[in-house]
Amino acid sequence: MIEIEVQNETHQTQERLRFATVPRIGEGLRLREPDGCWASYDVLDVWYQKAEFGDVWVPFLHVCMTESEAARLAPEVAVPGPPLRQQAPAAFASLAPRQEIAPWRT
Repeated sequence: MIEIEVQNETHQTQERLRFATVPRIGEGLRLREPDGCWASYDVLDVWYQKAEFGDVWVPFLHVCMTESEAARLAPEVAVPGPPLRQQAPAAFASLAPRQEIAPWRT
């Protein structure tokens, strides 16, 4: 068993869980909610850090509740969207990709 630190972006929590294999980015997980129910989560990021002892690399996961699960719990939990879907601040508007605008028709 591999002990992995799971950082839950939905509830802003961290916990160590045991897995048979390290999940990959984009895979889904079923994790127990604070209320004891099970919910679906997506793996957003996987990285490794060197442990404080020996030549051991410890895996870490970032997870976020799936959109379908969040929709089911919408009034109860406000789930942040995936980082790639966030809008750029106005200060960085010049760096955003330009969109083509259709020609004006009269």
